[in-house]
Amino acid sequence: MITRVPSPSTGQRAWLAGDAAEDIVARHYERRGYALDRRRWRGRGGEIDLILRRGALVVFVEVKQSRDFARAAQSLRPAQMQRLLQSAEDFLGGEPCGSLTECRFDVAFVDGGGICEIVENALGQG
Repeated sequence: MITRVPSPSTGQRAWLAGDAAEDIVARHYERRGYALDRRRWRGRGGEIDLILRRGALVVFVEVKQSRDFARAAQSLRPAQMQRLLQSAEDFLGGEPCGSLTECRFDVAFVDGGGICEIVENALGQG
């Protein structure tokens, strides 16, 4: 008897690809001395994929995964950047120094081959 296993839906595949991309990016940062603090943290503006720390610095990371870097970069929209800023503000509200906490916003692009490219301080904040 042959049992068929249903293939994942498009939504499931996208979630799994995003999850794998976040793993790749988190490991990249950890090799550079950052500690993963939160993953998929949700604030009023929406979800922040990764929040990392190195000393007093808090780094908010938006992970974009696609077949190639150009497609990944095209998926980051101004409205999404505003939502990231709003959620980061929520997160910083719980920090001892509040909005005076040293922070930056990075964007990490992951291509179909699992190669990661990071743009530090991509939103020009912090």
